[in-house]
Amino acid sequence: MPDAKLLECFPSPAPKRDFIIEHVAEEFTSTCPKTGHPDFGTVTVRFIPSKVCVELKSLKLYLQSFRNEGIFYEAVTNAIADDLAKAMKPRWMVVETNWKGRGGIRSVITVEVGKRQK
Repeated sequence: MPDAKLLECFPSPAPKRDFIIEHVAEEFTSTCPKTGHPDFGTVTVRFIPSKVCVELKSLKLYLQSFRNEGIFYEAVTNAIADDLAKAMKPRWMVVETNWKGRGGIRSVITVEVGKRQK
């Protein structure tokens, strides 16, 4: 599995305020464990930070480390959510992976961490 130690964080500029950050990685790739073919998708991370935010270069390097990983879509999405939740401890977070179609089927996987206050 990719190394979550690649993820670096910095202090939130407004730790007492709820605000939503959205990061979109449009060139995500991993490898299908069944066929060995590349899987292409977009990873969207939305979160309300608590004390820290993820640093973008470290997020990019972390996501790129999945490139040669033989892993199913569902496992990718849950691994990213788990690693980011551990690194940032956000108040709320959604990780969504939107995969390019293969064989006429597209997949979207969504993981929510915490409950968003309404």
